Amino acid sequence: MHEPVLIQLIADYGVGDPAFAEVTQKLTLIDPNSRVVSTSIPAFSTLATGFWSAQFALVNPIPGMVVYSNTSPRKDNKDRRRNNEGELLVCAVLRNGIKVVGVNAGYCYSFLKHEIQKMFLVNVANSGSQFRSRDYYPEAVIGLAKNNSQYIGKEVKIENIPDIPSNLIAHVDGYGNLKTTNVSASVKLQPGQRLKITINDVVQTVYYCNEAFAIREKQIAYAPGSSGKHDRFMEIFMRAGSAWEKFGRPQAEEKITIKILK
Repeated sequence: MHEPVLIQLIADYGVGDPAFAEVTQKLTLIDPNSRVVSTSIPAFSTLATGFWSAQFALVNPIPGMVVYSNTSPRKDNKDRRRNNEGELLVCAVLRNGIKVVGVNAGYCYSFLKHEIQKMFLVNVANSGSQFRSRDYYPEAVIGLAKNNSQYIGKEVKIENIPDIPSNLIAHVDGYGNLKTTNVSASVKLQPGQRLKITINDVVQTVYYCNEAFAIREKQIAYAPGSSGKHDRFMEIFMRAGSAWEKFGRPQAEEKITIKILK
Protein backbone atom coordinates (compact mmCIF):
# COMPACT_ATOMS: atom_id res chain seq x y z
CA MET A 1 0.00 0.00 0.00
CA HIS A 2 1.45 3.37 -1.01
CA GLU A 3 1.51 6.41 1.23
CA PRO A 4 -1.75 8.42 1.12
CA VAL A 5 -1.63 11.49 -1.10
CA LEU A 6 -2.81 14.77 0.40
CA ILE A 7 -4.82 16.75 -2.17
CA GLN A 8 -5.56 20.38 -1.36
CA LEU A 9 -8.69 21.03 -3.43
CA ILE A 10 -9.40 24.72 -4.15
CA ALA A 11 -12.53 25.64 -6.10
CA ASP A 12 -15.22 28.28 -6.45
CA TYR A 13 -18.17 25.92 -6.03
CA GLY A 14 -19.41 27.74 -2.93
CA VAL A 15 -19.17 26.98 0.79
CA GLY A 16 -20.84 23.66 1.52
CA ASP A 17 -21.63 23.02 -2.14
CA PRO A 18 -22.13 19.28 -2.88
CA ALA A 19 -19.75 19.74 -5.83
CA PHE A 20 -16.87 19.46 -3.35
CA ALA A 21 -18.26 16.13 -2.15
CA GLU A 22 -18.64 14.88 -5.72
CA VAL A 23 -15.05 15.73 -6.65
CA THR A 24 -13.75 14.26 -3.38
CA GLN A 25 -15.73 11.09 -4.01
CA LYS A 26 -14.30 10.77 -7.53
CA LEU A 27 -10.73 11.28 -6.32
CA THR A 28 -11.24 8.70 -3.58
CA LEU A 29 -12.81 6.26 -6.05
CA ILE A 30 -9.64 6.45 -8.16
CA ASP A 31 -7.32 6.30 -5.15
CA PRO A 32 -8.96 5.12 -1.91
CA ASN A 33 -5.85 6.15 0.02
CA SER A 34 -6.04 9.79 -1.01
CA ARG A 35 -6.93 12.46 1.53
CA VAL A 36 -8.76 15.51 0.21
CA VAL A 37 -9.04 18.86 2.01
CA SER A 38 -11.40 21.39 0.43
CA THR A 39 -11.17 25.19 0.35
CA SER A 40 -13.92 27.34 -1.15
CA ILE A 41 -13.03 30.67 -2.76
CA PRO A 42 -15.37 33.34 -4.24
CA ALA A 43 -16.96 32.59 -7.61
CA PHE A 44 -14.61 33.11 -10.55
CA SER A 45 -11.85 34.59 -8.36
CA THR A 46 -8.59 33.47 -9.92
CA LEU A 47 -6.84 35.89 -7.54
CA ALA A 48 -8.06 34.04 -4.43
CA THR A 49 -7.28 30.73 -6.14
CA GLY A 50 -3.70 31.79 -6.79
CA PHE A 51 -3.31 33.18 -3.28
CA TRP A 52 -4.34 29.94 -1.60
CA SER A 53 -2.51 27.71 -4.09
CA ALA A 54 0.71 29.44 -3.07
CA GLN A 55 -0.11 29.35 0.63
CA PHE A 56 -0.72 25.61 0.64
CA ALA A 57 2.16 24.78 -1.70
CA LEU A 58 4.83 26.91 -0.03
CA VAL A 59 3.96 27.06 3.68
CA ASN A 60 4.41 23.74 5.51
CA PRO A 61 4.18 21.59 2.35
CA ILE A 62 3.88 17.84 2.77
CA PRO A 63 6.15 15.81 0.46
CA GLY A 64 4.12 14.30 -2.37
CA MET A 65 1.07 16.49 -1.82
CA VAL A 66 -0.81 17.97 -4.77
CA VAL A 67 -2.64 21.28 -4.94
CA TYR A 68 -5.64 20.84 -7.24
CA SER A 69 -7.57 23.97 -8.19
CA ASN A 70 -10.55 24.56 -10.42
CA THR A 71 -11.57 28.16 -11.09
CA SER A 72 -12.57 28.52 -14.70
CA PRO A 73 -14.31 31.82 -15.51
CA ARG A 74 -13.91 31.02 -19.23
CA LYS A 75 -12.76 34.54 -20.02
CA ASP A 76 -10.10 33.41 -22.48
CA ASN A 77 -12.75 33.45 -25.21
CA LYS A 78 -15.92 35.55 -24.85
CA ASP A 79 -17.63 34.02 -27.89
CA ARG A 80 -19.91 30.99 -27.69
CA ARG A 81 -18.09 27.96 -26.28
CA ARG A 82 -18.33 24.63 -28.04
CA ASN A 83 -18.96 21.52 -25.98
CA ASN A 84 -18.40 23.33 -22.64
CA GLU A 85 -14.76 24.01 -23.52
CA GLY A 86 -12.82 26.18 -21.07
CA GLU A 87 -9.32 27.21 -20.06
CA LEU A 88 -6.81 24.37 -20.19
CA LEU A 89 -5.59 22.23 -17.30
CA VAL A 90 -1.88 22.64 -16.53
CA CYS A 91 0.58 21.32 -13.98
CA ALA A 92 3.32 23.38 -12.34
CA VAL A 93 6.18 21.57 -10.61
CA LEU A 94 7.66 23.82 -7.94
CA ARG A 95 11.25 24.05 -6.76
CA ASN A 96 10.22 22.32 -3.53
CA GLY A 97 8.79 19.38 -5.52
CA ILE A 98 5.11 20.15 -4.96
CA LYS A 99 2.80 19.78 -7.97
CA VAL A 100 0.06 22.34 -8.54
CA VAL A 101 -2.59 21.13 -10.99
CA GLY A 102 -5.24 23.60 -12.07
CA VAL A 103 -6.98 25.48 -14.83
CA ASN A 104 -4.64 28.09 -16.28
CA ALA A 105 -6.83 31.15 -15.91
CA GLY A 106 -6.15 34.70 -14.76
CA TYR A 107 -4.00 34.87 -11.62
CA CYS A 108 -4.25 31.19 -10.67
CA TYR A 109 -0.45 30.77 -10.92
CA SER A 110 0.72 34.35 -10.31
CA PHE A 111 1.62 33.86 -6.65
CA LEU A 112 3.77 30.85 -7.61
CA LYS A 113 5.41 32.31 -10.71
CA HIS A 114 8.91 32.63 -9.22
CA GLU A 115 8.74 29.22 -7.54
CA ILE A 116 7.89 27.20 -10.65
CA GLN A 117 10.59 24.90 -11.98
CA LYS A 118 8.61 23.67 -14.97
CA MET A 119 5.05 23.87 -16.24
CA PHE A 120 3.18 21.82 -18.82
CA LEU A 121 -0.24 21.14 -20.28
CA VAL A 122 -1.96 18.10 -18.82
CA ASN A 123 -2.98 15.46 -21.35
CA VAL A 124 -6.68 15.37 -20.48
CA ALA A 125 -9.99 16.36 -22.07
CA ASN A 126 -10.86 20.03 -21.53
CA SER A 127 -14.25 19.94 -23.22
CA GLY A 128 -17.24 17.64 -23.26
CA SER A 129 -18.49 18.21 -19.72
CA GLN A 130 -19.77 21.17 -17.74
CA PHE A 131 -18.19 19.55 -14.67
CA ARG A 132 -14.67 18.83 -15.93
CA SER A 133 -13.21 18.92 -12.43
CA ARG A 134 -15.27 15.84 -11.53
CA ASP A 135 -15.59 13.99 -14.82
CA TYR A 136 -12.15 14.33 -16.41
CA TYR A 137 -9.54 15.93 -14.19
CA PRO A 138 -9.36 13.62 -11.12
CA GLU A 139 -7.69 10.79 -13.07
CA ALA A 140 -4.97 13.20 -14.16
CA VAL A 141 -4.52 14.61 -10.65
CA ILE A 142 -4.02 11.15 -9.16
CA GLY A 143 -1.88 10.10 -12.12
CA LEU A 144 0.43 13.09 -11.75
CA ALA A 145 0.66 12.51 -8.00
CA LYS A 146 1.94 9.02 -8.83
CA ASN A 147 4.35 10.39 -11.46
CA ASN A 148 2.47 8.85 -14.40
CA SER A 149 4.15 10.40 -17.46
CA GLN A 150 1.17 9.84 -19.78
CA TYR A 151 -0.38 13.06 -18.45
CA ILE A 152 2.64 15.26 -19.24
CA GLY A 153 1.93 17.42 -22.28
CA LYS A 154 3.43 20.40 -24.06
CA GLU A 155 5.55 22.85 -22.07
CA VAL A 156 3.91 26.08 -20.92
CA LYS A 157 5.98 29.28 -20.80
CA ILE A 158 6.29 30.48 -17.22
CA GLU A 159 7.00 34.05 -18.34
CA ASN A 160 3.46 34.31 -19.72
CA ILE A 161 1.98 34.03 -16.24
CA PRO A 162 0.77 37.48 -15.11
CA ASP A 163 2.50 39.07 -12.14
CA ILE A 164 0.70 39.55 -8.83
CA PRO A 165 -1.36 42.75 -9.05
CA SER A 166 -0.93 45.22 -6.21
CA ASN A 167 -3.52 46.91 -3.99
CA LEU A 168 -6.26 44.29 -4.26
CA ILE A 169 -8.10 42.20 -1.68
CA ALA A 170 -7.00 38.58 -2.03
CA HIS A 171 -9.17 37.06 0.70
CA VAL A 172 -11.53 37.96 3.54
CA ASP A 173 -11.03 35.65 6.51
CA GLY A 174 -13.53 34.58 9.15
CA TYR A 175 -12.55 37.43 11.48
CA GLY A 176 -13.19 40.05 8.83
CA ASN A 177 -9.50 40.67 8.18
CA LEU A 178 -8.74 41.75 4.63
CA LYS A 179 -5.73 39.92 3.20
CA THR A 180 -4.17 42.03 0.46
CA THR A 181 -1.90 41.29 -2.49
CA ASN A 182 0.77 43.67 -1.15
CA VAL A 183 3.88 42.11 0.39
CA SER A 184 5.44 43.60 3.50
CA ALA A 185 8.77 44.27 1.76
CA SER A 186 7.00 46.72 -0.57
CA VAL A 187 5.83 48.90 2.32
CA LYS A 188 8.11 51.82 3.22
CA LEU A 189 6.33 53.30 6.24
CA GLN A 190 7.09 54.01 9.87
CA PRO A 191 5.19 52.25 12.67
CA GLY A 192 2.28 54.38 13.85
CA GLN A 193 2.03 56.27 10.56
CA ARG A 194 -1.55 57.20 9.74
CA LEU A 195 -3.06 56.19 6.42
CA LYS A 196 -6.28 56.88 4.59
CA ILE A 197 -7.52 53.64 3.02
CA THR A 198 -10.43 53.65 0.59
CA ILE A 199 -12.32 50.55 -0.54
CA ASN A 200 -15.50 50.91 -2.60
CA ASP A 201 -15.81 54.61 -1.66
CA VAL A 202 -15.64 53.79 2.06
CA VAL A 203 -12.80 55.72 3.72
CA GLN A 204 -11.18 54.81 7.05
CA THR A 205 -8.18 56.04 9.01
CA VAL A 206 -5.72 53.17 9.43
CA TYR A 207 -2.40 52.84 11.29
CA TYR A 208 0.63 51.12 9.83
CA CYS A 209 2.05 48.60 12.31
CA ASN A 210 4.84 46.04 12.33
CA GLU A 211 2.41 43.63 13.95
CA ALA A 212 -1.39 43.45 13.88
CA PHE A 213 -2.11 43.90 17.59
CA ALA A 214 0.07 47.03 18.02
CA ILE A 215 -3.09 49.16 18.06
CA ARG A 216 -5.88 49.91 20.50
CA GLU A 217 -9.28 48.20 20.41
CA LYS A 218 -11.53 49.40 17.56
CA GLN A 219 -8.58 50.86 15.67
CA ILE A 220 -7.63 49.50 12.25
CA ALA A 221 -4.13 48.35 11.39
CA TYR A 222 -2.32 47.84 8.11
CA ALA A 223 0.20 45.20 9.10
CA PRO A 224 2.00 42.05 7.93
CA GLY A 225 -0.47 39.20 8.25
CA SER A 226 -0.30 35.45 8.68
CA SER A 227 -0.11 34.54 4.98
CA GLY A 228 2.96 34.27 2.80
CA LYS A 229 6.24 32.46 3.13
CA HIS A 230 9.27 34.69 3.80
CA ASP A 231 7.61 37.96 2.77
CA ARG A 232 4.22 38.22 4.47
CA PHE A 233 1.21 39.68 2.75
CA MET A 234 -0.23 42.82 4.32
CA GLU A 235 -3.60 42.69 6.06
CA ILE A 236 -6.14 45.31 7.05
CA PHE A 237 -7.07 44.29 10.57
CA MET A 238 -9.51 45.78 13.10
CA ARG A 239 -8.78 44.90 16.69
CA ALA A 240 -11.94 43.62 18.46
CA GLY A 241 -13.95 44.19 15.32
CA SER A 242 -14.30 43.44 11.62
CA ALA A 243 -12.43 45.45 9.00
CA TRP A 244 -14.71 43.80 6.43
CA GLU A 245 -17.80 45.29 8.11
CA LYS A 246 -16.10 48.64 8.64
CA PHE A 247 -15.29 48.93 4.92
CA GLY A 248 -18.80 47.96 3.78
CA ARG A 249 -18.24 44.24 3.25
CA PRO A 250 -15.87 44.29 0.24
CA GLN A 251 -15.08 41.13 -1.70
CA ALA A 252 -11.98 39.50 -3.16
CA GLU A 253 -10.41 41.33 -6.11
CA GLU A 254 -11.75 44.75 -5.04
CA LYS A 255 -9.36 47.70 -5.27
CA ILE A 256 -7.62 49.28 -2.28
CA THR A 257 -6.41 52.89 -2.37
CA ILE A 258 -3.82 53.87 0.23
CA LYS A 259 -2.73 57.46 0.97
CA ILE A 260 -0.35 58.66 3.67
CA LEU A 261 -1.77 61.22 6.10
CA LYS A 262 0.43 64.01 7.43
